[in-house]
Amino acid sequence: MAKDTRLAIVIPCFNEAKLIQSTTDRLLEVLTDLEKKEKIYNNSYLLLIDDGSSDETWLEIAKAIARNPYKIKGIKFSANFGNQKALLAGMLKAKEIGCSAVVTIDADLQQDETKIEEFINKYDEGYKIVFGIRNDRKTDGFFKKITALMFYKLMSLNGIKIPKNHSDYRLVSKEVIDILEQFKESELFLRSFFHEIGFSKTSVNFDVKPRKVGKSKFSVFSLLALAANGITSYSVVPLKAIFVLGLLSMIFGLVTGLGAVIAKLFYHNSTVGWLEAVIITSFFGGLQVFCVGIVAEYLGQIFIEVKRRPRYLIEEEIK
Repeated sequence: MAKDTRLAIVIPCFNEAKLIQSTTDRLLEVLTDLEKKEKIYNNSYLLLIDDGSSDETWLEIAKAIARNPYKIKGIKFSANFGNQKALLAGMLKAKEIGCSAVVTIDADLQQDETKIEEFINKYDEGYKIVFGIRNDRKTDGFFKKITALMFYKLMSLNGIKIPKNHSDYRLVSKEVIDILEQFKESELFLRSFFHEIGFSKTSVNFDVKPRKVGKSKFSVFSLLALAANGITSYSVVPLKAIFVLGLLSMIFGLVTGLGAVIAKLFYHNSTVGWLEAVIITSFFGGLQVFCVGIVAEYLGQIFIEVKRRPRYLIEEEIK
């Protein structure tokens, strides 16, 4: 039954010192409300991960834990390892501490925290994974809307299945985290992992709220890095595309060369002038560099994986 569910809410934090108190206070209210309704057990808790912040985020987390030692726990990374690593560390640590299910949510609470109750309802119906899907992108600027659209289109073109308009607001059961723990790769793309892993899954829609303090730490460059990680982790389509481009380039070169030879021998004329030669050389030179760059991304991914270095380092922990 849902009232026996021990829920862990995992919150990755990077330079969020100004938001820690308001965020923890609000999420504690959510936990208290769910406990009163007997949706979850009263030993449910918050787990905050400081992803190598340069401000006083860890100090604020420690203060929040001191105020609520039984309901809040914290992890401090030794450096900034990235949002995906913070989420991964939080879920695995929650399993170690003990939980029935984990909800991951951003520290700024732009994702509607009231929907956690609906997540629990879906979990109680038997779903092991519940995705939070935003209704629209009204709170995004024009440039962010365009880049987000490009991100999902790029993922789709490469055969990577992820729920549209889903970030990392989700519920996953302990059984799913047990499977997650078996995947030891360094650069695990969580959005695709949870979509393709199987298990019963559903979604809950929510409206995005304006950010109260500061700016989002997720930039266009972060989105590009996430896309590159997702593609190299789950797709070989770019490598196949390079083969096709190489084949087409070879055919084009043979046809162009044959045409030039025929024009010279039979018509005593060169069909390719200086300008055309420069354009063709520049185009195919750029194409080669682009293809080498794609291969380099895959080699970089392999290079990272074979070294088997720790995915993150925990400097301090309060639980």
